[in-house]
Amino acid sequence: MIEPLEPLQAAEAELRYMKQTVAALREELERSRQDAENAVQHAVSGATAELAQLKLTIAALRDELEQAHAGRDKAVQQAHATGENELRQLKATIGALREQLETAHREKDHAMAQALAAAQDEIAQLHGTITSLRESLEMAGISREDAISAIRTQHQAELSQLQSTVRALRDRIEAATDDIPGR
Repeated sequence: MIEPLEPLQAAEAELRYMKQTVAALREELERSRQDAENAVQHAVSGATAELAQLKLTIAALRDELEQAHAGRDKAVQQAHATGENELRQLKATIGALREQLETAHREKDHAMAQALAAAQDEIAQLHGTITSLRESLEMAGISREDAISAIRTQHQAELSQLQSTVRALRDRIEAATDDIPGR
């Protein structure tokens, strides 16, 4: 009867060993899962922080762009107001010259001819000034459009660079997620 107990004791010992092995493997599996979850949480929190930083950068760039637009709009309005003021002055000058011409006509024919010639010279100068001002305004408009185009190009390049960075970060997160055991 002693012999059957020995295989039974050996089987019981082996069963205890197997149970201990299963418990140790379960603990190791749980640690591995916990480590994987910690790694994922760390990667997600890092990506979230970087995304928040990128959003702040984008917001700052948008603010800067809006300020640039506001500055250009203000400059355009000032140029327009200056042009309007000069135009009013020119109209007032022309009106004054007409009054002088009419007065000179009533006084003397000869004086009228001289005043008319002087007024025509001044009108030609005023037309030249008006033409010059118009050309200056057109050049300012072209310069403004060029500046706007350059800023748009610059911001588009910056946006593309930010998008590339975001894509690269996503790829790194996906690669890190793929490297986590149990995934």
